Amino acid sequence: MISDVDIAQAAHLLPISEVARNLGLAESEYAAYGRDKAKLELTPRPDRPRTKLVLVTAMSPTPYGEGKTTINIGLSMALNRLGKSAISTLREPSLGPVFGRKGGAAGGGYAQVVPMDDINLHFTGDFAAIAAANNLLAALIDNSMYHSNQLRIDPERITHRRTIDMNDRALRRITVSVGTGVERGEHFDIVPASEIMAVLCLASDLADLKRRLANMIVAYTADGEPVTAEQLGAVGAMTLLLKDALKPNLVQTLENTPAIIHGGPFANIAHGCNSIIATRMGLQLADYTITEAGFGADLGAEKFFDIVCPAAGFVPDAAVVVATVRALHYNGAGHAQPLQAGFANLERHVNNLCAYGVPPVVALNRFPTDSDDDVAVVRDMCGRLNVPFAVTDVHAKGSEGGIDLANAVMDACEAGADFSPLYEAELPLTEKIETIARSIYRAGSVELTASAAADLARFEAMGYGRLPVCIAKTQYSFSDDPELVGAPADFPLVIREVRLSAGAEFVVALTRSMMTMPGLPAEPAAAGMDVADDGTITGLS
Repeated sequence: MISDVDIAQAAHLLPISEVARNLGLAESEYAAYGRDKAKLELTPRPDRPRTKLVLVTAMSPTPYGEGKTTINIGLSMALNRLGKSAISTLREPSLGPVFGRKGGAAGGGYAQVVPMDDINLHFTGDFAAIAAANNLLAALIDNSMYHSNQLRIDPERITHRRTIDMNDRALRRITVSVGTGVERGEHFDIVPASEIMAVLCLASDLADLKRRLANMIVAYTADGEPVTAEQLGAVGAMTLLLKDALKPNLVQTLENTPAIIHGGPFANIAHGCNSIIATRMGLQLADYTITEAGFGADLGAEKFFDIVCPAAGFVPDAAVVVATVRALHYNGAGHAQPLQAGFANLERHVNNLCAYGVPPVVALNRFPTDSDDDVAVVRDMCGRLNVPFAVTDVHAKGSEGGIDLANAVMDACEAGADFSPLYEAELPLTEKIETIARSIYRAGSVELTASAAADLARFEAMGYGRLPVCIAKTQYSFSDDPELVGAPADFPLVIREVRLSAGAEFVVALTRSMMTMPGLPAEPAAAGMDVADDGTITGLS
């Protein structure tokens, strides 16, 4: 089989100026980064009437992912093949998964965004800019303490963490400022879990970016008073580092369909969606905007509905739930009929989407190893559930393999959504956590550690009770136990720690042993990558 990188390197790409022109963009509305990438300027554009927003989500995945990005790209290509104007909006890949186990985030086979090697690696430097802004803020905190500590920062109550875009468990807990008199413990998060990543993705424009950066609480005094980035004088310099990163990136698919790629928070330990600015641009430039939210619908989709939509003011017209025979077997492991048993997981995700009032379409991402009998079983079970179903093979066939899905999605969009959020802003933070746990995960109870309960009460007293909640938990289960696959119910959800992201404007609730800095697997993908003397890349996917 031809590798993803070989397919991408053989692709015929349009000059990015032509891709932009096909979208109706003037030369003043973008800045080319070479021949095949561009930054879109943050210029106001008129709203396009009757545009449709489609969210691509999934059932609970295997460790290898089920192809949401591939389906997103293939769907946009298929809609364009049918004569519709469609655009993909996606998250940028992180180097952590690229060099770890899961791989890149540029799609696969004949449904990729290109240049995939650039996109999967440094791209236009957005992640580096976010890391630089984040670590500048960290340096300013330590510098303030070193020089007389006029802000009275308590070194034991610094909440801001340094960041790097790499899976590196050795950096989870370190010691800094050794020998300076202000030695303290420190932690690194991976860039997609950093608050500045969330701030950039949820900001509506440059002014809103600055407002959110200023509001970031980075530490507390010994008296419990918050210390903000604004008090440190960090906002202007951070904005300088982020001003270009705030602009979305324009690329294309293998079939020259436009794609906007911007931001990259993970959905298990962050909010898991591309930037609001990118999605708004898609809605202004195309009839159909296809966006995606990370991991299963219990994570990315819930956060899209309850964090992104209220902040952005848009709602989806339909949702695609990606399923695979592999994931159905994975979620039905240990049963005599694992495919049928695993369907309970998919069914719960579908029912959750319906509870939000968003019409779902199940897309079975077909692999070459899938038997006709297995596909027929999944089709029959979806029929009994009365949910639209389409087999997709965009990985092998490009847009041709997504025509049935495109037609089903257009029908779902015409049927219309009746969207309603899961909870209202007035609900206390603890009850928001309980609502997500019971309504989406089907937990029987929520158990807060004493410190988590105290911090939630403190956040309420500080005036942050109206913020939404971003639960950080395993992507492999509705529960907080990755081994509890399928459709478990009545389990306890344990909240170990809560963190206030005052700039991003949500509260993070971490379950059990969730880490915001991943580690590499025993056999990292990095070990299989190389560059030949002629510059040919191998092993990147």
